[in-house]
Amino acid sequence: MRMEAGLDLLHFALAEADCLDVLEKYRGRCEPTFLFYAGGDLVAVVRGADAPLLQKTILDQLEAEKRVLARGGERRVIKDEALSNEVECFSHEKDDGEDEDVVASEKACTLAIIKPDAVVHGKTDEIIMKIQEAGFDILTNEERTMTEEEMRLFYQRRAGEEAFEKLLHYMCSGPSRLLILTRTEGTEDVVTAWRTLMGPCDPDVARREQPDSLRAQYGTEMPFNAVHGSQDSEDARWELALLFPSFKFSHEVLEAPLGRKAAGAEGPSKVLCFPEDVDEAAELSCQSP
Repeated sequence: MRMEAGLDLLHFALAEADCLDVLEKYRGRCEPTFLFYAGGDLVAVVRGADAPLLQKTILDQLEAEKRVLARGGERRVIKDEALSNEVECFSHEKDDGEDEDVVASEKACTLAIIKPDAVVHGKTDEIIMKIQEAGFDILTNEERTMTEEEMRLFYQRRAGEEAFEKLLHYMCSGPSRLLILTRTEGTEDVVTAWRTLMGPCDPDVARREQPDSLRAQYGTEMPFNAVHGSQDSEDARWELALLFPSFKFSHEVLEAPLGRKAAGAEGPSKVLCFPEDVDEAAELSCQSP
């Protein structure tokens, strides 16, 4: 590959996490991690021994670097949470007398979920890479298997539908990846940008109308459409309180929507999301406490 791509642009190096303090947070992980640097900046990450994805990423990053060198453009720099103690606009701080984590951000945020069908097919890292390449910052990144109780609350408006139990089974069938996104690049707001990147809810429609969208590339058929985004800002506030009960957002953010209680207290007066709602992403403004 070095011969094909050009010796001057492509260089490989091997580092062992146990021997370098800067890689301390990678220790104890039984998977290879490939970090891509251009001009001294991190531009891509591939986790796991996925040869096709690795080769594609190498070629894509080489082409991107050639464009930067030829046209004098800017590199799209990303952050990997394992390389830094803090992620921009996101901190794990303790309030006096409290054990809860604190999320502090003045930027607009939205929730994204990579659903079990995409996770089980090994597409998580590829989707995350595309999210970062699209100009999003990932404030938090957590993999978990949803409980039936969470999903019954999450989809309670659909409780009377024939496919409700099937939907619950699907969303609880394996791990999902939960992300809180913000955006620092471009003129498009995070809500519109995430909705555009996800594409139409139905993967078949997405393949016809937006073939480059995430659902077109990774969805199969309804409800297996790979990714989720909240319906509106009010739903996002309730949704984040439900799915991230250990995080403490600002007082203003949590109490703004209709006085609803956080983290599944007595249940919301309005339900947040549907499988088909994902072409309506939500925006959340997280103010610093």
